[in-house]
Amino acid sequence: MMGSGENLGIIPRLCDKLFDMIAKQQSSELTYKVEVSYMEIYNEKVHDLLDPKPNKQSLKVREHNVLGPYVDGLSQLAVTDFQVFLLLQDIDNLMAEGNKSRTVAATNMNSESSRSHAVFSVILTQTLIDPKSGVSGEKVSRISLVDLAGSERAVKTGAVGERLKEGSNINKSLTTLGLVISKLADQNSNGKNRDKFVPYRDSVLTWLLKDNLGGNSKTVMVATISPAVDNYEETLSTLRYADRAKRIVNHAVINEDPNARIIRELRQEVETLKEMLLHATVSQIYLSRGAVAIT
Repeated sequence: MMGSGENLGIIPRLCDKLFDMIAKQQSSELTYKVEVSYMEIYNEKVHDLLDPKPNKQSLKVREHNVLGPYVDGLSQLAVTDFQVFLLLQDIDNLMAEGNKSRTVAATNMNSESSRSHAVFSVILTQTLIDPKSGVSGEKVSRISLVDLAGSERAVKTGAVGERLKEGSNINKSLTTLGLVISKLADQNSNGKNRDKFVPYRDSVLTWLLKDNLGGNSKTVMVATISPAVDNYEETLSTLRYADRAKRIVNHAVINEDPNARIIRELRQEVETLKEMLLHATVSQIYLSRGAVAIT
């Protein structure tokens, strides 16, 4: 997800492209605001990776009846400079600081094994200002980039004690994610299962990703597999994950401020009525002239 050195990962590449597009599109009438957050899910608890305090407390996950699940107290840092290279450097610094705080440990399979899932979010707010009236409207998008910890077998990793507990929680959340994906895939393949219960709350990971998996989002899953024979079962499981995930169909709509949308629609209606009135007036003039000519 992050990459290293010149081999940039998905997150820095996406940020680079995003800020490049912002620089090309922004104007006095169209402005953008970019904010980022970075968190890890460790042993079913959420930690803010951008919180500078050394003794971090786990954060609570809550659910808003309109906005959906969110992490209460999670840092959301604004990036205000639209110069691409400066923004990318700022993002790199934030990611680097967050990665330092992420929980890693050595196992028999990996000397720097991720012991948590991580979610890096980019919140983009677009503001369009009507120069005639000064009325503005907002559209908000959230890009959530999720780095999942790999599934583990204690026999292979040699995990004991705390490492074993971490691996158990990783596997639990991945199992729940697989179950949620299967339920959502079944809903799309069979309309009769539309009201079937989806166990989002069985893990913190799936609860936080509720909107990304089955809500107002476009979702892409990248499956990483190994060609090694020793990893055959894990590779097969990962491929089954991806196969089920591709059967999920979401219908995303633009998150537009409802008041701004009403104003925009009313203005469009006024313009349409003006055009209709103009055409009716012109037609009446022609008819009147025609009547005079006949007389």
